[in-house]
Amino acid sequence: MAGKNWQAGSKNSLATAVVCLAAGALPSAHARAAPDGFLPSSHVTSLDPGMIWEILIGGIVVVSLLGSVAIWAASALRRGQRVRLRRNAFVSSALNRLNQGVVMTDPRGRVIFCNDQFLHIYGLTRADVPPDMTGPELREMRRRKGMLDVSDEEFFKRAAAPEGLVTELPDGRSVLVKYFTLPNGGSVVTHLDCTEQRKLSRKLSSTTQFLESVLDNVPVCVAAKSIEDGRYIFANRAFERFSRFSRDHIVGRRAEEIFSPATAVAIVKADESALQAPEGSFRNEFRVERGSQQRVLASNRVVARNEKGEPEFLIALFDDVTERRSLSRELENTKKFLELVVDNIPVALIVESVRDGKYLLANRSAEAILNRRREDATGLTAADIFNPREAKLIVARDEAAIRKRGLLTEEHPISTKDGLRLFLTRRMTVFDDAGEPQYLIKTHEDVTDRRQTESRMAHMAYHDGLTDLPNRAAFLQALAQMIEACADTDEEFAVLCVDLDGLKEINDVFGHAMGDKVLIEVARRLQETARGGVVARLSGDEFGLIIDGKQPEAGRTLAARIAEALAREFLIDDKAVRTGVTTGIAVFPHNGSDAAALLANASAALFRAKQRSRGTVNLFEPEMDQQIRDRRVLHQDLSVAIKNGELSLHYQPQAASGETVATSTVTGFEALARWMHPVRGFVSPADFIPIAEESGLIVEMGEWILREACREAASWPTPLQIAVNLSPVQFMRGDVVSLVHSILLETGLSPGRLELEITEGVLIEDFERGLALLRRLKALGVRISMDDFGSGYSSLSYLQAFPFDKIKIDRAFVINLGKTSKSANIVSAIIDLGHGLEMSIVAEGVETAEQLSFLVQEGCDAVQGYLLGKPAPINQYADLVGRAPDNAMEPARKTG
Repeated sequence: MAGKNWQAGSKNSLATAVVCLAAGALPSAHARAAPDGFLPSSHVTSLDPGMIWEILIGGIVVVSLLGSVAIWAASALRRGQRVRLRRNAFVSSALNRLNQGVVMTDPRGRVIFCNDQFLHIYGLTRADVPPDMTGPELREMRRRKGMLDVSDEEFFKRAAAPEGLVTELPDGRSVLVKYFTLPNGGSVVTHLDCTEQRKLSRKLSSTTQFLESVLDNVPVCVAAKSIEDGRYIFANRAFERFSRFSRDHIVGRRAEEIFSPATAVAIVKADESALQAPEGSFRNEFRVERGSQQRVLASNRVVARNEKGEPEFLIALFDDVTERRSLSRELENTKKFLELVVDNIPVALIVESVRDGKYLLANRSAEAILNRRREDATGLTAADIFNPREAKLIVARDEAAIRKRGLLTEEHPISTKDGLRLFLTRRMTVFDDAGEPQYLIKTHEDVTDRRQTESRMAHMAYHDGLTDLPNRAAFLQALAQMIEACADTDEEFAVLCVDLDGLKEINDVFGHAMGDKVLIEVARRLQETARGGVVARLSGDEFGLIIDGKQPEAGRTLAARIAEALAREFLIDDKAVRTGVTTGIAVFPHNGSDAAALLANASAALFRAKQRSRGTVNLFEPEMDQQIRDRRVLHQDLSVAIKNGELSLHYQPQAASGETVATSTVTGFEALARWMHPVRGFVSPADFIPIAEESGLIVEMGEWILREACREAASWPTPLQIAVNLSPVQFMRGDVVSLVHSILLETGLSPGRLELEITEGVLIEDFERGLALLRRLKALGVRISMDDFGSGYSSLSYLQAFPFDKIKIDRAFVINLGKTSKSANIVSAIIDLGHGLEMSIVAEGVETAEQLSFLVQEGCDAVQGYLLGKPAPINQYADLVGRAPDNAMEPARKTG
């Protein structure tokens, strides 16, 4: 349209130019003719014809010239028009071929151009955009069609921004609008359909967020850095947690700007290794510093390349494996430890697969069963290792264990390089997650020696180790079997308890080795005499026998044969020794209906026989049973008395010998136990002390007596001596030295004030041990005295072996002073013997002035007895211990 207007204008201008040129020529000709008299037009005919031709020819020339000029000008105009049209067509075609809509306005805001893509984007036609439409009108039309939802002010503000304005069309498409001003005041507005781009952008954004979310939640540290400058461009949350730096602090910085120098060097070195790796990746472990800690990182670095294959980014994945490495080392150590344990357990261990029966594991101990190295057994089956018969048995037992689905234990022989051995085999099935049998674990323990040992131990449990005779337990079993066999019949049998007389003397004189040989020979003679009957060793020197037949005749006859057999001399190690026997007999069913009762009654008969006379035979009588029951009741009462504090201590004075009681100075007291029974009343020490020693109660009772006596003596203002009796049982059953030491420390009593009275029984049972204990007691600083001297067997040898501080003459000799000369001679001899050994002498049992006078004349150092004072509570001797009578203490009582 503009082109056509321009062309019409050009034609009019050309015509105007021609007219002007013609008008200019005519006045000139007229002017030239005017001087010639200013001829009027009516006088043309009067002009010179030549002039007229000149004028015509000149006019023609001028017209021709003007025509030529006009023709040239018209031609030039047409060429320019064609150039402009071609240029305009090119620009229009180029703009219409753009993928963006373009709208141009002039400085007055009129739309001077819009391309086809603009019309297409908004669904418009050329008719919708008339030539005189302005920009605001065009925007208003779009608003009416719902294609623009912002004001003009907002439109120019946002469209002129670098990012442009995105408008949403009703059909869901998105258009990016950008506004540009021209230097002449016009404008160019571009419209780009960015629907797909927006979708891709949203997808990309969603994908990016998803990937970032994934990377942020990956427990492994992930970081990316630019290869060009080594700066981090990404770091996930795990990286933040490990480094203890925020992502903002990490991104944009190099390793040396974040980490310590040593850590940065390790990271850079790993980066360089990844770049130099042919495959573009590098795995390693390195140590980094995090605060004061050293951490181990397992790293995997990958080089990311661009489309030209050039390295662009370095992606690093790493994990803190410090604990894992520590755990790995611990697991490795545990594995080695378990392998070491498995290899060194004293049983053979084999693991096999249930599926094919192949051996998967065997320890070193299993090599003896497999008859080959364990490495060589792996992968083999029982059929490959054992002979067909053994393999068939092993497979059958394996299958039985699998079917049982539990532990299967059995013993069976297995051939080894050492021959046929007995093995205890345990089979256990291991199941997989589905509950199906997977492995079979077998342990084989060589129990050959154990079973032999158990057999020997079983024999030892029921046999005496020295004589190989049945022991008490076996004897009771045999008794029970005899009772069962004779029950409900008229059969009867006798039980004999035989005590060997003189064995202690043989031990003391010739030693225990000789005594053992005598016991062995005694056992042999008893078996010969019994002629196949039951013979057992019940205790050290006591034997038991069972004899059937008419009773009690058969029992008495066997007892006589035994006495005759053992009366013969024993020749052992070229030494002749003799023994005797004392026998007690009980008869079934008259003297007991069970094994324990029969044996107890036979022992009671033996006890009565020994009381009457050694070397005799005694048949059980019913009153003996009553005596035994009384002793048992007394034993129970004594046990209760010790716990309930029914015992008390009485004290009997000991004095230096003087012509009279008045001149005899008290030097100390002997503590003596007394028992006041709540029902029986006073119980004599002669009754309960033997029971305490036989039952072992003397240990507990003796400890209390010693502690209470020391406590009492430590409270006396006058530091007198205190004497306490110790039983041989206390020496045999406890650490008497530690007991004495602890009581002295506990009570604060000076050791020199304590005197321990012992009998030769302490040395008879075990001379060497007893002697060692006495020396240790002596080392504590206490005094040791020999009690009841002269009543034993070998007191002189004991005096030679141990330096006693004092000897107490047995009261049996003192009582008879003045009645028999022998007693006087014995007492005199003991006094002289003691003084010769530099030991002081005490005579106990002094009851008359005549006895005291004799002892003083013979030089006896001290006396004790009723003449000086009876045993009594210490408050009766308050003046002697330095207490006022009204402050005298009550009798000592044991409390619980």
